[in-house]
Amino acid sequence: MICILAHLFHRSLHGPVSLCLLLYLLCFLSLLHFLYDGMALQGPRRFPLFMNIIDLRQTTVRQIEPLLEEEARHWRDELHWDYRGALELIKRFLDAHALAGCVAFENGVAVGYSFYVLEDQKGLIGGLYVSSKFPQDSIAPRLLEELLLSMRAIPHLARIEAQLMPFSGPVDTPLLGQGFHLYTRQFMLLDLHKSHDAKAGASAGMRLNRWNDRYFDPCAKLIYLAYANHVDGEINDQYRSRAGALKFLKNIILLPGCGQFVPAASFVLHEPGSDELVAAVLTSEVSPGVGHTTQICVLPGYQGHGLGRMLMQTSAEALRSMKFRELTLTVTSDNRAAVQLYEKLGFHTIKTFTAGVWPR
Repeated sequence: MICILAHLFHRSLHGPVSLCLLLYLLCFLSLLHFLYDGMALQGPRRFPLFMNIIDLRQTTVRQIEPLLEEEARHWRDELHWDYRGALELIKRFLDAHALAGCVAFENGVAVGYSFYVLEDQKGLIGGLYVSSKFPQDSIAPRLLEELLLSMRAIPHLARIEAQLMPFSGPVDTPLLGQGFHLYTRQFMLLDLHKSHDAKAGASAGMRLNRWNDRYFDPCAKLIYLAYANHVDGEINDQYRSRAGALKFLKNIILLPGCGQFVPAASFVLHEPGSDELVAAVLTSEVSPGVGHTTQICVLPGYQGHGLGRMLMQTSAEALRSMKFRELTLTVTSDNRAAVQLYEKLGFHTIKTFTAGVWPR
């Protein structure tokens, strides 16, 4: 709008123009400036006037660093998670101009960004964040639209997965409009000090061992079998094959995105005389004194006998012995049995967020 008015004003100086027209243009500019300043005084602006969305690979770390720092504060304050390690990885890819996605600028300031990664014929939306200082309900849908437009232009892309933490306003409506099937997930927290009297139950004759790297393959098989026909297998298709489950395990144990793996608080169960696993719990440290259960599963046929409860309590006791203060986990709301178990153990939900899968 400003550019159009400037162009008209320039032309008026080279031809016949009335004083009334000049006054009209000046009054219009003054009114526009007044309205813009008025919205700025009222907090987050409802309509971004000068928003521009560009490819993330055309930006620099310096341009969006304040946005990343704000995002890290949300992870720390709301989820008790030190997200700086993950952001360092993001910065490295940004420096190399190798991170696919988009970033929204308003008046030259980065106000939101989103990115994705590709894995064979699947795309993973790795993050979506919009600053709380700006109108999230208008910026987040625009970012998602641009991101999905780019992703769907990729040949042979058959599936898109997204698990979006609740820092960017509501995203359900734009995802549903794009044909996603949505699931609600809960981020739950346990105060380890308040639950100190909860003792671990019996292992029902099973052998209980701490994690060892020799369990990689048996645990991948366990995850694959445990999530067959399970809602979490619909959300994360890595669980649908042993190779995918093994890759998932290596990611959460060897890479820093899910925190620092804690083998002393990670356990497996198996029948005496057998190397086949029937249950496992894996734990990481996501910030000083805060653990996170990255995986808990029980083999079908062994479920309903308290093995999952025993493993969670054993892991919590191990964390207490190491002076951890809190333990967090995520669970799909449709998995009511798991939600009820965690609530009985003392967990409570501190955030809900959306997981989405395309196509249905």
